[in-house]
Amino acid sequence: MVGQHLKLRREAAGLRVAEFADAVGYGEDMVRKVERGARIPRPEYLDKTDEVLGANGLVSAMKEKMREARYPKKTRDLAKLEGRAVEIGLYSNHNIHGLLQTAEHMLALFEMRQPSYSQDQVERYVGARMARQVIFERDPAPALNFVQEEATLRRTIGGRMALRRQLEHLAQVAQLRNVTFQVMPLDCEAHAGMGGLIEVLKFRDGTAIGRSEGAFNGHPVSDPKRLRLLELRYGMIRAQALTPRESLAFIEQVLGET
Repeated sequence: MVGQHLKLRREAAGLRVAEFADAVGYGEDMVRKVERGARIPRPEYLDKTDEVLGANGLVSAMKEKMREARYPKKTRDLAKLEGRAVEIGLYSNHNIHGLLQTAEHMLALFEMRQPSYSQDQVERYVGARMARQVIFERDPAPALNFVQEEATLRRTIGGRMALRRQLEHLAQVAQLRNVTFQVMPLDCEAHAGMGGLIEVLKFRDGTAIGRSEGAFNGHPVSDPKRLRLLELRYGMIRAQALTPRESLAFIEQVLGET
């Protein structure tokens, strides 16, 4: 609908695609993609369009909705839940959790995905994941508890230097006052997290929501009995993992080896 609206405005102004593209400073291919709904326009594109077409702010007013539309609905919903949570517990076994990833790490992950994403999709998903990290800027800050498998800290996703920068970022985040970061070592003989990823989000009103790959078909649950099962499993994982101090020392050790 936005693309069609912009096309109608351009045609009403008597501008062909090539003329309009030259006026706004974007390629003709970009203009065509935006107008047929294949590309979500960035805020600066809408501002320049507003200026060129003399829309008096009516086109620029679309920025907020387009900013939301850039992110997949699943990510938008997750970001809203994270924005409400006062406590979040996260266990990751295959990848470094999205809230902890650097943009470089995210880019490498999305670019290696099979079947492959288009470049537009890669940019969209990286932007969505980065936007979720605003949680670290919240005031008051939520309590964030992370447990990461040792293997996720040793995979050279994006190359050895990318891994170094990712580990340096983890070391910084792990020292934030509202963050508890733990590593689950590979030589742990008892492991309550073999069922896969676990997420538990708790809210100010006393309600909570959780999810685990190895329980309830991976679907989010809010029923107290099911939540207690996830919390029990997560609590055991934290007890079996390295302490926060040992985990920070472990990151520094891996950095020295990388």
